[in-house]
Order: sequence, then structure tokens, then C-alpha cells
Amino acid sequence: MGSCWLRLAALLALGARPSLEYQGSGYSPLEDDEDVYARNRYKETPWCSPIKVKHGYANCRTPQGEYYKNVLGTRCDIRCQKGYELHGPHQLICQSSKRWSGKVLCKQKRCPTLSMPTNGGFKCLDGAYFGSRCEYYCSPGYQLKGDRIVTCMDNKAWSGRPASCVDTEPPRIQCPSVKEKTAEPNKLTARVFWDTPEGRDTADGILTDVILKGLPPGSHFPEGDHKIQYTVYDRAENKGTCKFLVKVRVRRCVKLNAPDNGYIKCSGDGNNYGATCEFSCVGGYELQGSPARVCQYNLGWSGVEPTCVPMNINVNVRTAAALLDQFYEKRRLLIISTPTAANFFYRMQLGMLQPAQCGLDLRHVTVVELVGVFPAQIGRIGVKLLPPSLALQLRLLLRIPHYNFNIVVMDKHGMDKERYPFPATPAELFALIDKFPLRKDEMKLQAEIGQSCP
Repeated sequence: MGSCWLRLAALLALGARPSLEYQGSGYSPLEDDEDVYARNRYKETPWCSPIKVKHGYANCRTPQGEYYKNVLGTRCDIRCQKGYELHGPHQLICQSSKRWSGKVLCKQKRCPTLSMPTNGGFKCLDGAYFGSRCEYYCSPGYQLKGDRIVTCMDNKAWSGRPASCVDTEPPRIQCPSVKEKTAEPNKLTARVFWDTPEGRDTADGILTDVILKGLPPGSHFPEGDHKIQYTVYDRAENKGTCKFLVKVRVRRCVKLNAPDNGYIKCSGDGNNYGATCEFSCVGGYELQGSPARVCQYNLGWSGVEPTCVPMNINVNVRTAAALLDQFYEKRRLLIISTPTAANFFYRMQLGMLQPAQCGLDLRHVTVVELVGVFPAQIGRIGVKLLPPSLALQLRLLLRIPHYNFNIVVMDKHGMDKERYPFPATPAELFALIDKFPLRKDEMKLQAEIGQSCP
């Protein structure tokens, strides 16, 4: 009886709860592990719910290396698969509340939204998520600069270089074909027209500038080939160019030369279609043949080739007018009238003119002398004598006084240009004659051939 109480006391000392023992039941508190070790058994059995990480995995460590990976105190490191990123803590702990210390989620990584290229676009297989492929494209007339295909990578960045659409294609422009034209008669140029070419941009259709190199349409083009170039620019500063030729032709005759002892003066270029060449002779010569010739369409010259022959004055004409007609448009006249051959002014005048003969010939001047008073009067042109009646008619026609010294200067058209009642020096006479309209052209021609007096 005493030993039974000792056993009960020992159980109470160990902290065992008192229980009734039924006879024959076979129950013994010492043999019931569930009651004795109930407080320690949870350490070796699952406590929290198993961890499942979608698109990821957990690496768990138990406090005592237990078999189950969700016992109290278990620590799990959370990782996500490639292309996914963790939302939540990187480590979870199984707590006494039978709950893990946090919540985790592996979400698919997403790259920034691609910017839409100007004048282009892109299309993607799976939006902007990891592994998605996007392909850029450009509008007609533009070319892609950068990578055409980009992929969303694990670092949440797109592969390749940013793409853009640039206008690299030059604008188009078409010029007209070759323009050919022949100059009109007596002209060395031709007026040529064409429609200004219009450029077209293959991208946005906008041109910023059109530049013409050469003469514009409607201009007078000289003989020869002329290159015309148009250049157009678009907003990307690409340029397009086209060229064509303007060909101007001048029909030409064989070039004419001045006759011996004569001059030639031509309009235009001297031998172009429609040009007129006029001929004249030096002093003391007269023209035979055509005084003017025209270059015709058949490239031949009109008229007859002229020549200059020594001038032959016919003094046997019946009237003074007939005599003067021989000098019309050929010679100028210096008429010296004196009442007697012994006249002082007359002798002085002849003395001054003798050394100036070259200047007289250069200016196409013929000296006519009228000496004496009717009926004893004579006329002289060089070595040829005029009949008295013809000398008288000449004085009467020109109203020259019979009894006084007088000088009359006449131009090539028979006009009375100046009169002197006393001798005139060669310098005075030459200065007067050099102002005559026809004389200016003569001086120019003489200068061209180098004709002058010493």
C-alpha cells in the first residue's frame, strides 16, 4: 500500500496530470506517449501549409534538419524563374500560428512600352512581356534605321538599338527632253520655252526648295549647247536632280571678206542667216558689183561679189547734176572757187592741201577747182578738165560767187555742209568731216584694218 502512494507522488512531481486508473482497463499514464510528449511532438510534424510558388521555387531549411520542410521554424528562400520577378519578401518563416511570415508572387517581367517611330510603327507577338518579339516597320518612302526586330530581355530592357524611320530616298524629278531650235533671220539667239518640271517626294510629298541652274524658260539662248539643271530638296534634305540640253543653231553662210581697196560692214555675226554685208571702197576707188549682200536661208549670198576699181570721173556729162551724181554715196567734195589763178587765198589753200593729200583720201574727199570768170573759166578734178559750160553750171547750181574766193564742203549725199570765204587749214577741214555721220563708221572700219596716214 505504501509503494502505490510513492508512485503517485513521483508522477505528480514530474508534472503528470492526475488521472483515474480503472481496474482492468489496461490504462497506464506512463505508457501513453501522446500524453507525455504531446508538447514536443509538433516539432517533427508538418505545421504550416506546403509552399508552392507559381513560376518559381522555394529553398527551405528546417531547424533540426527534419524530414518535412514545413515544420515550425522552417526558413524558405524564394526564387523566381527566368523572366519573372519576385513580389514579396525573399524569405518566408513558418510561424507558431501555422502561417508563413509573408506572401510572395512571381510576376512575369515587363519591358517599357516601345515608342512609336514617326512615319512608322511596330507589331508585337506578346505585348511587352519577357520573351516577346516586336518588329518595326516604316511607311512607304521611309527606311528603317536601327534593329528591325527587338526582344524583351530578362533585365526588362529591349534588345537592339532604338528604331526610327528616316527619309533617305531622294525626291523624283523628270526634265524635258533635249530642246533644239534654230535662230530666226538676222538673229544670233533663239527664245526657248519649256514646262518647268515638277518634283515629287516619295515620303511625305513635301518639297522645300527647287533650284534652277541655267537660264529660265522663255530666255533668249545664244548659239551653242546649254545645260539646264533642276534640283529639288525634301524636308530631310535629300535632293533629286535632272538635266537636259538646250541646243540653239544658227544657219551660216561662208564668211565674206572685204574687197581689195575696200571695206566690209556686216550686221549680226557677219555670216548668220539674214545678216547683211555692205561694201565700200577707199578713196579714189569705186565699187563695182553688189554694194550689199544678204545671207539667205539656202546658205548662199545674194547679189554679186563686189570689187573696188580706180574711180573714173566722166567730165563729158551735159549737166552739173549728172556730174555730182557720180559722187553720190561714194565721195565727199571740197570745191574751191577763185576768180583768178593768181588769187592769194587760192594759192595759200592749195599749198596747205598738198601735204594733206593722205588725209583727204582717208576721208574720201575729192577736190574740185573752179578757176576764172565766165567766159574765161575752167574746172579741174585732178588732171581732168571740166568744160567751161559745166564749170559755170556747177557754180550756178551751188550758188557759188564768181568774183570771190570760196570753199564749199559737201558730204556723200550731196548736202552742202559748210562754206569758208577764206582758206581753211586741213585740221579744220578734217575736224569738220570727222563729225559727219558716215565718217564715224568709216573711221571704225579703217581702224580695224589698220589704215591710217603717217
